[in-house]
Amino acid sequence: MIYYTQLIYIKPGCEQEFHAFEDKVLPLLQNHNGELVYRVRPPESAFIAGTRELPYEIHLVTFGSKADFEGYKTDPKRLEFMDMKNRSVEKITLIEGFEL
Repeated sequence: MIYYTQLIYIKPGCEQEFHAFEDKVLPLLQNHNGELVYRVRPPESAFIAGTRELPYEIHLVTFGSKADFEGYKTDPKRLEFMDMKNRSVEKITLIEGFEL
């Protein structure tokens, strides 16, 4: 099993389009042996310390393998909605990891 944490930064005023994008693509995870473990939208008060801007959302997703993740990334149904992502997301920091 492989884990991906995403720190997602949204363009100001684009929250609704981002939510619509997520509504379209998150259900596709199950087609690629993926699972959304956590989807968190933490308030600023939840951060104890930090040196960088705060993310709008944090996702923890698992896949059975890196190939499953790549299949999700390149799923034609997901790619149909990439314009929505590009209009609403400023940047994403993606962290790959494994359970110890």
